[in-house]
Amino acid sequence: MLPERFLERMNKLLGKEEYEQFLASYDRVRYKALRLNPLKLARAGKSSEEAVAELGTDWTLRRVPWSPLGLYYGPEDQPGRHICHDAGLYYIQEPSAMAPAVYLEAKPGERILDLCSAPGGKGTQIAGDMQGRGLLILNEIHPARAKILSENVERMGIPNAIVINESPEKLRDRWDAFFDRIMVDAPCSGEGMFLKNEEAQTEWSEENVALCAERQDGILAAAAGMLKPGGRIVYSTCTFAPEENEGTISRFIHAHPEFRIAEVERSGGMSSGRPEWVENPCEGLEKTIRLFPHRLEGEGHYVAVLEKTGADSDKEHRRKLQPPLPEKEYRDYVDFCRENLRERSAGGIRVPDPEGVPVLFGEQLYLAPAGCPDLGGLKVLRPGLHLGTRKKNRFEPSHALALALGAEDVRNTYDGTDVAEQYVKGMSLPVSGEKGWYLITAHGYSIGWGKLADGTMKNHYPKGLRK
Repeated sequence: MLPERFLERMNKLLGKEEYEQFLASYDRVRYKALRLNPLKLARAGKSSEEAVAELGTDWTLRRVPWSPLGLYYGPEDQPGRHICHDAGLYYIQEPSAMAPAVYLEAKPGERILDLCSAPGGKGTQIAGDMQGRGLLILNEIHPARAKILSENVERMGIPNAIVINESPEKLRDRWDAFFDRIMVDAPCSGEGMFLKNEEAQTEWSEENVALCAERQDGILAAAAGMLKPGGRIVYSTCTFAPEENEGTISRFIHAHPEFRIAEVERSGGMSSGRPEWVENPCEGLEKTIRLFPHRLEGEGHYVAVLEKTGADSDKEHRRKLQPPLPEKEYRDYVDFCRENLRERSAGGIRVPDPEGVPVLFGEQLYLAPAGCPDLGGLKVLRPGLHLGTRKKNRFEPSHALALALGAEDVRNTYDGTDVAEQYVKGMSLPVSGEKGWYLITAHGYSIGWGKLADGTMKNHYPKGLRK
């Protein structure tokens, strides 16, 4: 049951004919999609076409128009149960939700912030565009959601992401004019997800819409301070409410004249923003984007691309960076690399990586991205790529490291495609070969570690992930 006041508002905004089309969209089957992970494709040496051919033997797959790696799948398909999902080959994501990160246009080597990142759909999409190079900070203010975000970063094999759990205001005080690009997928009233999430219908109220709009103003203001002149913010919501979309952008532009709305190309079925739906509209609102479920194959979304004018300021020499760890503190990892990894790996893990910053949290060793700012005083869930655990007289590689590597990066691999089901259950495997650490793969994609000794491949798939 859709909220009555919501329907009254949409009827008034859309007009009788379009409102009937909009209402009819709630009677259709919900569109579902997945997005391929270019990091995994590159490490396996496969094209997206090859991956689609492998996955599509039993599935109904077709392209999402606005996402180069997005694929609709059929109602009978179950990609979440496939071993390639565990391997991080793809992320299951609502089709319309793939659009905002496309408009961010992230590039390798940049400094990028995803300010409201959980559960990680847009952040992992940005990571793919960065090709594992540069600094990606993913923030989520809610601790439980931040944990889910961190888990998805690991599964997708992202080597250059830091996951933190802070408020936008605290980050604004810390990182003035620091980022090249910022994604603001703002918390909203969720009207665009009513078909996907019935709970959003029961929680909806006009008061909540107003509360979300107020919260969005604060989040965008914080993002503005963290963006470098010449940088880009992409603001998005999954709601239809003008107060949270055109209204939020208008209030922001009026308060921040150093920003302008950029004009971008819209994919088929996307609509322009509606300046007439809000009071005191700012210039350029028609350049923003609305995704309506009755006009395309996806749920409701809104996207605005904002660019900050002015020249970049000279603040880099005053940046406090994450201090390097003395090599004696991670020498066991260096020894592990020399024994088990190729000297220069396609995955960017070298012996040791001269660009990364080793960070030690207790016995856990991480590799923070190059140029990582000082993380002291922040709630950090994942300070970079988790390399492994320092144990007495030995180093044990992490599951995250396995997922961030490809077969070409290691000395020993084992094709576990035919025994993947047993492997993810934690079973040991009878294998003959030279003893030592092996990267286990399925369909050419890494899924974890095994350690071979005396004809038995000991299983190192994490107990918490076992089926």
